[in-house]
Amino acid sequence: MKTETSPRIPLWLKIAYTGFLAVMIPVYWINYGPTNFLYFCDVALLLTLVGIWKENALLVSLPAVGILIPQALWCADFLFQLFGGKMTGMTAYMFDADRSLFLRGLSLFHGWLPFLLFYLVRRLGYDKRGLLGWTVICIALCLIAYFLLPPAGAVLADPKLPRNVNYVFGMDDAKPQTLLPPLAYLGAWISALIGIVFVPTHFILKKICPPAH
Repeated sequence: MKTETSPRIPLWLKIAYTGFLAVMIPVYWINYGPTNFLYFCDVALLLTLVGIWKENALLVSLPAVGILIPQALWCADFLFQLFGGKMTGMTAYMFDADRSLFLRGLSLFHGWLPFLLFYLVRRLGYDKRGLLGWTVICIALCLIAYFLLPPAGAVLADPKLPRNVNYVFGMDDAKPQTLLPPLAYLGAWISALIGIVFVPTHFILKKICPPAH
């Protein structure tokens, strides 16, 4: 008996997502430089691009584990600043008048990407290897950001270039945290991401999403 397998992700969604990245990637590259793509959220965008076309459960499970909770924090911080308050300072760049509204508007993907990833994982299934895979990615990105990229508060020729990538020097890009020695903070930050963010997200997705085949 002949069986036909239909795409699990609508073609229009694949095209729309690809179109967004076709605009965002060159704009970000020109304005922020290549190191900007080492942020967790940008790595998640790129993994999702491949995953959405291949309909690969692991490639969408990886970013889902990593960014669902952090992106919720980003949204909360953005709303705080929008109404005149301050939460962590991680979205201060969204209110930087030196950046065009178009450039800042592209960053609003932080608000819709978590919902897209949740939809994709529900459609394709959750691959439990996502926890280990994203943990390895996280550690590698944090070490690169700490040892090779500009720290929080660094004075750069172009103020739009990334500092404090993945918040390895504290939540505020304008100044490093002072509660702990830098390396101690890095270790605590990575441990917190794994224990407070990735592991709970893994168990939630494992509970509420179908398993990947």
